[in-house]
Amino acid sequence: MSGKSRILVVDDHPLFREGLKAILGQDARYALAGEAGTAAEALRLAAELKPDVVLLDLSLPDAGGIEVIRGLTETLPAARIVVVSMHARIDLIAESFRAGARGYIVKESAAPHLLQALEAVNRGEQYLDSSLAPKVLMKLTEYSARRAGTTDPAYGTLTRREQQILRLLAEGRSASDIAVLLFITRKTVENHRANIMSKLGLENLAALVRYAARLGLIDLDAEIGCQGSKSGVKR
Repeated sequence: MSGKSRILVVDDHPLFREGLKAILGQDARYALAGEAGTAAEALRLAAELKPDVVLLDLSLPDAGGIEVIRGLTETLPAARIVVVSMHARIDLIAESFRAGARGYIVKESAAPHLLQALEAVNRGEQYLDSSLAPKVLMKLTEYSARRAGTTDPAYGTLTRREQQILRLLAEGRSASDIAVLLFITRKTVENHRANIMSKLGLENLAALVRYAARLGLIDLDAEIGCQGSKSGVKR
């Protein structure tokens, strides 16, 4: 790569953006292209500035992080997206990579791992925070073993959207929260919930949670590491 790698920093906390910018300032190979605090602003600046790399927080006030990754990938396919999140959830890690991210680090590891992540994605590689790797592998192993002994044909009758909403409901998310996360109306969420209950033969939310636990869906969403920030550039 010739010249400096231009970085777009996306996080809704100005102080955390300053922390990331300070880390980038330690290496002459990187230059700040711009910064954003919302998904809408990130998509606009990505189209306008055409950065080489986007450092992206998944918790933005106006959109779900996975949808933002997809939007950035469509807007600027050549950009490398590195998620910098407070969440160490295996479902978010997996979905981030599937949506188009090239790297994933937790905020508490930003200081030691950010430059490593940038080097890796700029070489065309993927990067997973080394503090997460053992835990992710352990969870994947546990999940594979659990699913090997647990099958339910009814789950396969759900659409991809219904499966997504099932998991969110099992997490304890309200219909309003889900509507915001998925960019749909609350009424649409309620219609999906009714369809899910009907297809699976479930009578209430408690039964839905037990069903999700039996299939291992709730365990996939469990926190496996980062439990919030304490100091430095962490959120």
